[in-house]
Amino acid sequence: MNLLLLLAVAPGAIIVYKVYKEDKIEREPGYLIRKLLLAGFVSVIPAIILEIVASKLLDGIFGGFRSYLYIALDAFLGTALIEEWVKYLPLKKLTWKNPEFNFTFDGIVYAVSVGMGFAIIENIAYVLSNGFGNALLRAVTAIPGHAVFAIYMGYYYGRAKKCEADGDQAGSKHLLKNALWIPVLIHGFYDFCLMSENILLILLFFVFIIILFIRTYKNLKGYSINDSEI
Repeated sequence: MNLLLLLAVAPGAIIVYKVYKEDKIEREPGYLIRKLLLAGFVSVIPAIILEIVASKLLDGIFGGFRSYLYIALDAFLGTALIEEWVKYLPLKKLTWKNPEFNFTFDGIVYAVSVGMGFAIIENIAYVLSNGFGNALLRAVTAIPGHAVFAIYMGYYYGRAKKCEADGDQAGSKHLLKNALWIPVLIHGFYDFCLMSENILLILLFFVFIIILFIRTYKNLKGYSINDSEI
């Protein structure tokens, strides 16, 4: 049990630490990171409730028949939109007006902290229910996946804050929309491939995540190098 719990928590904690270390200019205070992690933990609760409601609505509309349209709506709206939205709300509530938010890369650190808080609690539930093999699989798929969604959320979020500080309100609003919808689209496609149970889409999923993870890692390095003061 203790080993499984460690395997469930460690990947998310390592990612938070790695992204935190990429914040080269001015690192964020520990109290704020802890608060964002806690917000991520708590956000799992509304996500579960809303996902149950969405599932029942879809079952009612489709009569329980899992067509590709059903799976797409479930993946993009019933899962991805709900999960990214419940992470985005505390991110904005806790950091948008916080004086510590003074560099664009801070947005990535904040979003990853919330995202990994969510992913850690989700991972504990999956791993304790399904065991060691599930822990290893999720350590290289689901947890990095949530990190990728969070990195892109944080990238657009940080740019939105920069635009607001520069007086570009329209640009800020546009980037805030991207901070939600870009992760939703990536997350939705990720889930759709897996939920389809179609062998070709599952093979596409593995190609997709390999390219996505490599590209995101390179982008993260670039975002850190090109960090700018707000």
